[in-house]
Amino acid sequence: MEAIRNYLETMFANLPNTPEVLRAKNELWQMMEDKYNELVADGKSDNEAVGTVIAEFGNLDEISEDLGIRNVVTETHDITRRKVTMEEVKKYIHESSSYAYKISLGVFLCIISPIGPILSEEVNFSSIIGVLSLMTFIATAVILFVHSSITIHRWDFLKEELCTIDFATTNYVHDQKERYTSTYALLMTVGIVLCVISFVPAAIIDELDISFFGFDTDDMAGVLLFLFVAIGVFMIILSYNINNTYTSILKLNNASTISGNYVPSQHPETKYISPAAATIMSVYWQTITCIYLMWSFLTFNWHYTWIIWPIAGIISGVLNSTFKKH
Repeated sequence: MEAIRNYLETMFANLPNTPEVLRAKNELWQMMEDKYNELVADGKSDNEAVGTVIAEFGNLDEISEDLGIRNVVTETHDITRRKVTMEEVKKYIHESSSYAYKISLGVFLCIISPIGPILSEEVNFSSIIGVLSLMTFIATAVILFVHSSITIHRWDFLKEELCTIDFATTNYVHDQKERYTSTYALLMTVGIVLCVISFVPAAIIDELDISFFGFDTDDMAGVLLFLFVAIGVFMIILSYNINNTYTSILKLNNASTISGNYVPSQHPETKYISPAAATIMSVYWQTITCIYLMWSFLTFNWHYTWIIWPIAGIISGVLNSTFKKH
């Protein structure tokens, strides 16, 4: 029955998602199911039953008039879409996850790169050692950025071309996304919390004048701050990119067709009144994050720079209601 269901979904995939088409689809499914059960009851094997059902009901052009959707099938101008197979999707998810790890690790190395000069000064090493460690971290990060970008480049067609995935592939990706939801929420929450409270260890060390094996407390406070922020940003970037991989695949199907509504994750995205408004909202939270980190690092007033988040949330709500197309 699963093979018949997949075939049915493929038949209706590019038809408009209207009550008329949905009624016809459900009616045809009932006919297919009844015929399959009848054949199995007569002693036919599963493969024989499936083949007979598809042969009898598998041509939508021939049965569309009986289903009352002849005009819809005739008027539907199917825009050619590249079909992305299950194997391609699995490979893309694997390589995209690897890309997310490399990008996240590269950002992590960039953030902690100043730790080398700080520690080398503390242990009375030559300043050259500190500079070399800093440059090594940054060079490694650049290598990760370049290598990951080149590797993922071959999947650019998913963004540049009209693509589609079938019913079985959609369900697979949706299940993977649902399983990742708890991990995504945990990583995002912990990452944001680490960034917000990154000043706390520094404040405690400075207030209590705690000694770290002879290291200067101010320098160690700086080291811990960089580590907290680096780990937090690593978690945020990693979880966001992996979750976005599943979302981008589920958005491949045309939202106005049957295939664009297989799962809730394929529902149409929010439409804005203009391309400029859409661009603003697409980079809004990334911009807020950059402003927060720049403001915090330049002033080191972490105890009140967090106020940017509730303010940004209020502004986001206002902008959404203003720019959203009703």
